[in-house]
Amino acid sequence: MSSTAIALNRFGLGARPEMTPPADPKAWLLAQLDQFDPRPEIVANLPGGAAMTIQYRQNLQALRRVGIGGLPPQPGDPEPLSGAEAEAAAAQYQQQRRRDFRAAYGAQVQARLALAISGPTPFAERLVHFWANHFAISTDKLATATMGGPLEFEAIRPNIGGKFADLLLSVVRHPGMMFYLDQAQSIGPNSLLAQAARRRNAPRQPGLNENLAREILELHTLGAGHYTQADVAGLARALTGWSVGGFVRRPLGVPAPDGDFVFQPNWHEPGSVTVAGKRYAQDGAAQAKAILRDLAVHPQTAQRLATKLAQHLVADEPPPALVTRLAGVYQASGGDLPALYRALIAAPEAWAQPLSKFKTPWDWTVSVARALPKRDLPDLRLVLMLNELGQPVWRPGSPAGWPDDTARWAAPDALLRRVDVAGRMAILAGGADPRAMATKLLPGTLSASTAAAIARAESPAEGLALLLVSPEFLRR
Repeated sequence: MSSTAIALNRFGLGARPEMTPPADPKAWLLAQLDQFDPRPEIVANLPGGAAMTIQYRQNLQALRRVGIGGLPPQPGDPEPLSGAEAEAAAAQYQQQRRRDFRAAYGAQVQARLALAISGPTPFAERLVHFWANHFAISTDKLATATMGGPLEFEAIRPNIGGKFADLLLSVVRHPGMMFYLDQAQSIGPNSLLAQAARRRNAPRQPGLNENLAREILELHTLGAGHYTQADVAGLARALTGWSVGGFVRRPLGVPAPDGDFVFQPNWHEPGSVTVAGKRYAQDGAAQAKAILRDLAVHPQTAQRLATKLAQHLVADEPPPALVTRLAGVYQASGGDLPALYRALIAAPEAWAQPLSKFKTPWDWTVSVARALPKRDLPDLRLVLMLNELGQPVWRPGSPAGWPDDTARWAAPDALLRRVDVAGRMAILAGGADPRAMATKLLPGTLSASTAAAIARAESPAEGLALLLVSPEFLRR
């Protein structure tokens, strides 16, 4: 497999027929780390986490008003409706909510697809997708229905070129992650707010929530088997008071702009905590921040991130020696992500194993769209294709994200769906010659059998469909 093909298809997102192959594939990849635009116009023009926080708050208010979900009214809510009036309003609200979701979600996916298909830095875009899956949220929850894009665009894109600690902090403090893992109302049992409520015999306040703490330890840093329940409890206590501005109206709360990270000192659990064998006695927000910064440079975090990146860019079972070297680079650099990327590009193992990675539906769909001479396909069509292929954008169904191995994506029924989609996509290519396209899209990897099958096709569309589901195109 040629180094050009590896750079374009494994590190990048697929070749484009009109693209001049890079003369120096490694230099081409390295240059993208400096050329990457974290906030391109198509992203900057979209409503962000603040607007989506307002929308979520309004959704909750509407649900309370029409009696959906059994949510108790809050001070400042309009008078709740009842009877037939409530039923009619509920139906109207649900229709409007679905329209609002489709509009916001569709625009966010359109921006992601546009950058992946036509953006000038496909390797950097792949890194964005990798980190978005590492810090996965799922938009099949009311609180995060339109937060997939803002989390990726605001917390991940600006931080793929710095220290992992800054990326981790940015993601954890974003409203998308806060809402997804129920952190925004996590209140310490001995906090000033809890004590005041007990003195007044006030209605029970939300208590300590461990969801975010658990996923930080299991998914974002140390990994399963490398933390204890005591670590989860300690980190959860340290995180109490970390919340989202404009979302909750509770006594003793500090006001903050919609969607902004805000620390609520009166909700914070006092006292020291111990996480991963280290005691933290800092006051307030500094306590959890110190823990996260230490977790970010922990040797086990280095090992986990090195394994995941090598698995994504080299092989489902990456060479242990490569993982060890990458983890060493990570620790020596203090968790510097570009140092890790450069080490991967320089690694001989990354250029040695031909077609070792099977493309996920996202990878395959993007590479198909990049391959077609016509790339002005309706975005909704691509969104629906991703749903059909089993990988809807920002909807993995769990904080673990999408699997990154062949076993999950290469089942016979999944391949049949790709064959069907390839046939439909090929029709849109406008009669392009698949024989000429094959050599441009698969430099150094096009097999004689695939070339012969394309040449025997009865039409250009059939030949292109065969190219798009060839073993060489399905892998990277």
